[in-house]
Amino acid sequence: MSLVAGSYERFIWGYRLKHRQNFTLSPLFTFPSHLSTIKAVAVFGSAAVSGGYDDTIKIYDLNSSSEIGSLHQSSAITSLSFFAPPSLSSFPRNLFAADAEGFLSIYDADPFVHLKTLKVHKKGINSLSVHPSGQLALTVGHDECLAMVNLVRGKRSFYCRLSKESSIIQYNETGEKFFMVADEKISVHESEDAKLIIELDNRKRVLCAAPGRNGILFTGGEDRNVTAWDAASGKVAYSIEDAHAARVKGIVVLSKSSDSGEEDPYIVASASSDGVIRIWDVRMVNKEKTNPLAEANTRSRLTCLAGSSIKSVKRSRVENSNPDENQEAAAMES
Repeated sequence: MSLVAGSYERFIWGYRLKHRQNFTLSPLFTFPSHLSTIKAVAVFGSAAVSGGYDDTIKIYDLNSSSEIGSLHQSSAITSLSFFAPPSLSSFPRNLFAADAEGFLSIYDADPFVHLKTLKVHKKGINSLSVHPSGQLALTVGHDECLAMVNLVRGKRSFYCRLSKESSIIQYNETGEKFFMVADEKISVHESEDAKLIIELDNRKRVLCAAPGRNGILFTGGEDRNVTAWDAASGKVAYSIEDAHAARVKGIVVLSKSSDSGEEDPYIVASASSDGVIRIWDVRMVNKEKTNPLAEANTRSRLTCLAGSSIKSVKRSRVENSNPDENQEAAAMES
């Protein structure tokens, strides 16, 4: 299991979560990889990327703990996401990058080659989420709009104004529903027609979210808690109170196994703005006090967190780092 965190001070932090008798977070690398604040990170297997306000995506190989290349954009990177079909579960097929001018760029991830850039929003994109099928992506932007992108045809297929600007959008595990976050409100929608199913009220601003199995959504934010919501009932399933001493800026669901033999995520990682990364066993939250399984202190102002429990494989090298050379390439394989 691997974790990557980005910071306000432009540093990237990589960790490997190991489990023998106890859980430990072993450092993989620390790089001053960007010229300014890191806004987004993504991890899949041995592949990791970070994007920042220096208009650059940096690429890392977690097997060798090294930076292996760069992809240059025309604007600050605001959101990153990998995609891989089930048949390629150990390595990503595509990388998607959203930026502060409303563009969505699509890359082949093996090797990293630019395929296409689309204008999706009138203003910057706040968040993007790729459907598990790899055929669609949803984005929300600073223009207070929701957009759907047809990744097969490589064009925007839907665009509508929201009642309020959303900061996060995320498909659930099956892709049948999606979540949107606007300040302290979390809305759950049907993917087919965007119909509102239920709205969750967190009371304080939500800064990060990650879907789990069985209709659970994990959130963190200004309340400093890690909260698990039952998206069907709209109620809190359980919560780790005061999980951090500062705002929670990132949540990752890592493990998908349990003692019963059923697939059920129970290891969750969280990161706070005071630089602390913690690993939790959410099965233990009903105890009087929930203690982290492991933690690391980066002593920096963390802005984002990503992770993967997928087994690492050897990476390919970067062959093209210029987005302008392949503007007319196909967006994705159907």
